[in-house]
Amino acid sequence: MARRPTIIDVANCAGVSKSTVSLVLKESPLVREETRAQVRQAMNELGYVYNRAAANLRSTNAGLIGLVINDLRNPFFTEFATSAQMALSGRGYATVVANTDEDPGLQAQVVGSMIEHGISALVISPTYGAEEDTFGPLARAGIPVLQVLRQVDPSERFPFASLDYARGGRLAAEHLLNLGARRIAFAGGVEGRPITLERMAGYLDVMRERGQEPLLLAGRSSRAFGRDTAVALSEDRPEVDAVICFNDLVGLGMLSGFLSVGRRVGRDIRIVGFDDIEECIMAYPPLSSVRCDIAGFGRGTAATLLDWLEEGRRPPPESRAPVSLVARASSLGA
Repeated sequence: MARRPTIIDVANCAGVSKSTVSLVLKESPLVREETRAQVRQAMNELGYVYNRAAANLRSTNAGLIGLVINDLRNPFFTEFATSAQMALSGRGYATVVANTDEDPGLQAQVVGSMIEHGISALVISPTYGAEEDTFGPLARAGIPVLQVLRQVDPSERFPFASLDYARGGRLAAEHLLNLGARRIAFAGGVEGRPITLERMAGYLDVMRERGQEPLLLAGRSSRAFGRDTAVALSEDRPEVDAVICFNDLVGLGMLSGFLSVGRRVGRDIRIVGFDDIEECIMAYPPLSSVRCDIAGFGRGTAATLLDWLEEGRRPPPESRAPVSLVARASSLGA
């Protein structure tokens, strides 16, 4: 006996997501008429029969979006998650948010639970390690999945959206050199991780172009690392007169570290952070930073996901949002 066609078969035939087919079956007004006709044609071709009674048992989870974040303690990721959730809510979707705390086992667990509870789509800023434990079930689930800010599955199964980190590193390095910096270090980021390589890429390019030797100081992207590294630089590498930080947390830690040893930030040492979280403007001195407009990126991520979910417009395999440099007293001086 031939296998009965499934909703996934219909989605593949129509060239849309499983969730889009589901919306058509529920007669949702969110789907364009052109897409609706495309799905119905696929259903007719395959002989698909909608089991409304079974679907009603699952309807309590319709319109539920998963949002999985690697580190919600970091204000950068908190702002992204909040902005994306609010944008999804504005379009009538409920969001279930999970923090994985950089634990791949926990990530696989929460993603599996979200799939079981019937999410319609997923946005994930993933942690590193055991990638197939998370992305294998997602591929089999057949729902739209968008990787953001970090890419751990390089296949085209899961489109990737992020920011132009390489451009940000270049802007920071050129800014410091134009101010007269002679020895610039890059501080923070776990050595060898793709996100670390992305954020330092522009800095390395500028150093090479200017014939200068880079100085890479890998480590946890935290205030504590920034503070300790500032003290160590002052003692061991006093010739360093500027630092580009992997993120603003490292930069904020450096502000206090250099202050503790009597070095004047903005004069004796210039610092540029990365992300431009809200705390940058409130620090003393205010921290220069590569601005990523993470709130705008969160809203854009929500719009991209819903275009895919509702209209079947799959995003490109990779996209990058622009960044800019916000110069403040930590690099400009008083």
